[in-house]
Amino acid sequence: MAAFCLSCEPEIIKPRFDGQRAFDFLETQVALGPRNPGSHGWHAFQGLLSAHLDSLGIKYLTQPFDYHDYLTDDTLHLVNWIAHISPETNHRILISAHYDSRPRAEYDPDTSRREEPIPGANDGASGVAVLMHLAELMASAPPRIGVDLIFFDGEDYGPPGRIDQYLLGSSYFASHHEREYRFGILLDMIGDSDLAIYRERFSQERAREINDKIWEAAGRLGVTAFIDSVKHGVIDDHLSLMAAGIPAVDVIDFDYPYWHTQADTPDKCSAVSLEAVGRVMVEVIYDE
Repeated sequence: MAAFCLSCEPEIIKPRFDGQRAFDFLETQVALGPRNPGSHGWHAFQGLLSAHLDSLGIKYLTQPFDYHDYLTDDTLHLVNWIAHISPETNHRILISAHYDSRPRAEYDPDTSRREEPIPGANDGASGVAVLMHLAELMASAPPRIGVDLIFFDGEDYGPPGRIDQYLLGSSYFASHHEREYRFGILLDMIGDSDLAIYRERFSQERAREINDKIWEAAGRLGVTAFIDSVKHGVIDDHLSLMAAGIPAVDVIDFDYPYWHTQADTPDKCSAVSLEAVGRVMVEVIYDE
């Protein structure tokens, strides 16, 4: 007797994540100059991202908002970018990164340069680079689920110790988002050439099942940069998502000696590291 499976879905072929392609996106961002809010590089990146998404035929929306800095009396005009993969699909996850770079380098050994904006190769450009390449892969080979790629603004704006002046874009998104998400993943500082990603403590405490999903994917792939133990607790954009009821985790290598210095440049980053993270993201996305 012939057997038929009427409910079986066609097999999804997982695309190959190319670390060098992602690294090219990292270098391109840094070549624009610092991307701190309102700067020339910040405007230039938005043009780059718009052209990239348009070339792929990906629908996106911008989420502009103003933030008044009560310390300086300045008003920042910030913009989140949200790219929709399979926008008609209700079963959705989000993958995010911040595209702004820090407007100061308070840990730079050269005290005369601490008020200058940083290049932001790892802290900013690395997560965005992975998202930009994921957009290419999903545009040509859509996964079964819908994915929103979210580029947060204003994550790294505040001066040291003023936590209320960080996470500006994700906080705004969290209070204005209109979709439901099964979970969210934040990518931040994942380009370090000496990559070692531990489970972030807040993620582990509040969304362990998502962490498990990621580390199981890394284990299947043999990606050894994902260390299966808990280390830092990091104040980052995933906390805004959690506050909005979205289970979210932070994929981050916080042991980066060039953090918030002028030495956060592409030579401290690696295509191999970006590929390790990108491969795990592809595994997670296409297994949903």
